[in-house]
Amino acid sequence: MSKKVFQQVIEVIILLVGLNTAALGADSGKTTERTVTKLVEGVYVIRHKDAPDTFPQGNTTVIIGEREVLVVDSCYLPSSAKEDIAQIRQWTNKPVRYLVNTHWHFDHTMGNGTYWEAFAPMLTIIAHAETAKQSKGYNPGWFERFPRRADIFRRILENGKDNNGKVLTDGEKKEYADAIAGIEPVQAEFKTITDRAPNLTFSDELSVDLGNREVQIRYLGRGNTAGDAIVYLPQEKILITGDLLVSPVPYLFGGYPADFVKTLERLAWFDAQITVPGHGNVFRGDAGKAYITQVHDFLKTVVTQVSSETFRLGSGTRNLEAVREAVNKNPEINVWRRKFASDVKDEQDFFDTTLAALIAASHAEIAGR
Repeated sequence: MSKKVFQQVIEVIILLVGLNTAALGADSGKTTERTVTKLVEGVYVIRHKDAPDTFPQGNTTVIIGEREVLVVDSCYLPSSAKEDIAQIRQWTNKPVRYLVNTHWHFDHTMGNGTYWEAFAPMLTIIAHAETAKQSKGYNPGWFERFPRRADIFRRILENGKDNNGKVLTDGEKKEYADAIAGIEPVQAEFKTITDRAPNLTFSDELSVDLGNREVQIRYLGRGNTAGDAIVYLPQEKILITGDLLVSPVPYLFGGYPADFVKTLERLAWFDAQITVPGHGNVFRGDAGKAYITQVHDFLKTVVTQVSSETFRLGSGTRNLEAVREAVNKNPEINVWRRKFASDVKDEQDFFDTTLAALIAASHAEIAGR
């Protein structure tokens, strides 16, 4: 799906959930096939192909100890979670004892019930306390509102214009038609879900011994959501970030931009040789820390300039467009666009979209709203 159409998908889901754009995480590149990557012996990352309704699915990491297994994020579709569980059973006969939700977004948590069916009553679903609260609050309404996506997409397709009034290209029309066709099979899967929220919460940190394999679960501060958790394997130096990192273009629709900067500074403290983002390919060696620094510096640049322009122009929503225009005129923005999106037009469009949302979130945060 093109980034312009993807943004319309995001806006529709925002409408359904009743949240700002911080409600969702996404892979900033289309994923068309499932892939499995072995990080070290007993640790694997699964990237999932996008759902039939074009919704992206978060990465899942499987950590196998001598005694039991811990899984990080359960993805979006029950069918994908079942495929992952079948794969885990090929790797080991040890039970999945722990499932960690890095944050509450649907593309990382909707498979919880599938894991529960497979491994209850011994399964423990771990999350930060804020993530558990949000999962319990938001998830039930998602199932009720999901069918409305098709109606909204059909209306866009019939009008031939997106929610911003832009005329759809032939390619975008086809992508909307594909999304509409994919909603029914996804909805059919959702009808089978028994949603499971986290049943063990933590506030700062929690360590788990899987049998000669220590797993540290940490909360470093707000960023993508109010309850982002990271997972670190100190012996193997593997860092699993959830959507604090998304590659190749960071997903920055809302959240807590100023806090996000500080959280990424703490994330960079880890001595990681392998870094697993919430969506996108794994980073090895120094590439992970370099990408953390790149996202941090970009966020800090935007937050600092939005702060300056907000103080100069005023904090009212009537001044948001003027603030956005001033930030976009900064020559540094073009440098950042090329760093993240290179010369790929589709990625550049997505960068512009996420930048606009980041400016709005920063402006609101500075204004104290």
